[in-house]
Amino acid sequence: MWYDCPFLSISSMRLPTEEATLLIERHPAVGTETSSRNSEVIHAGIYYGTDTMKTSLCVRGKNLLYELCKRHDVGFKNTGKWIVAQNDEQMTALHSIEKHCREEIGVPVRWVSQEEIAREGEGVRAEKGCLESPTTGIVDSHGLMITLQGLFEENGGVVALNSPVQRITPLGDKGASGWEVEVMDGTTGETSTVTTETIVNAAGLGAVEVHNMIVPDTDKKTLYYAKGNYFSYGSSHPKVSRLIYPAPEPGLGGLGTHLTLDLGGRLKFGPDVEWVDDPNDLSVNTSRFEQAVREIKRFLPGVDVDSLKPDYAGIRPKLAHRQAVATGKGFQDFVIRKESGYEGWVNLLGIESPGLTSSLAIGEQVEKLIERLYQDKVLALK
Repeated sequence: MWYDCPFLSISSMRLPTEEATLLIERHPAVGTETSSRNSEVIHAGIYYGTDTMKTSLCVRGKNLLYELCKRHDVGFKNTGKWIVAQNDEQMTALHSIEKHCREEIGVPVRWVSQEEIAREGEGVRAEKGCLESPTTGIVDSHGLMITLQGLFEENGGVVALNSPVQRITPLGDKGASGWEVEVMDGTTGETSTVTTETIVNAAGLGAVEVHNMIVPDTDKKTLYYAKGNYFSYGSSHPKVSRLIYPAPEPGLGGLGTHLTLDLGGRLKFGPDVEWVDDPNDLSVNTSRFEQAVREIKRFLPGVDVDSLKPDYAGIRPKLAHRQAVATGKGFQDFVIRKESGYEGWVNLLGIESPGLTSSLAIGEQVEKLIERLYQDKVLALK
């Protein structure tokens, strides 16, 4: 069973075969939370530690994502990205990123001269320096999810929408005899149960809630919510054709308010970082507008403030409060593992940025873990 959401409902459903993979989703459509409320950026994988899953899965996922988009006509564009520094602290961060990419992870970057910035920068300011990431791009996240859902179903997968999960019970000794999942039909309120040999908790914002349904109180976790507010831009000037990111600064829970594009060339700015208690609070906090303007003007001084409007917001699932976005104190990597002490449970926690870029590589990782689960079961029977 693939577990795509914190809750799930299956009322009375017959699976086509006993070995069908069932994806359970609490919403009426897939990918309506973190997957669709982000910058839609295909990240290069340059910000995270050398030996982290965020780096390896992002680099691998980026390549897989570009290939899938080409093969299945999913909208994307390899825009490239400039990372700009306005002070010495940010410039130090750029030098660290460049060295990390060149010496440790083999991701292409290049320095952009002040002459090139003046000639081709389209109004972008980089007082101390600029580093280009040529493999960064953007993707139509909605088109991507529709394509993935279609491929899943074509290969025999079953999607159960509008299906909140009520309870998960390991059978036998901590799942040795399978799992029982009680779900509610989101429309009728009726409940039913599904049994399965394997569960994959890939519930995003609800993953910790799913985790806590299973484990004892001593092993329960707390999820922290970092809201990101986005602002759209209605003017045609300045017209910027690439992504612009400020260089990372210590203490931020994200990469800073940056400039991204949609596939039509429309500019948008965000996300900021606002710690909230409610993951359902998806209204744009307009009180943060002035702060966003100050951050935008640091790298795009010619922005027309009157053309900036509140657009949308998304929530990052954080496993630690005020955690570092990249390496350093407080950094939290993806959690993707066979949950220790249980049988048949693959657990994914804290899948935030660069989760969209990494998604296909995460799928490969989960597949390997499931194969190992079955290999272990076969060995145990011998």
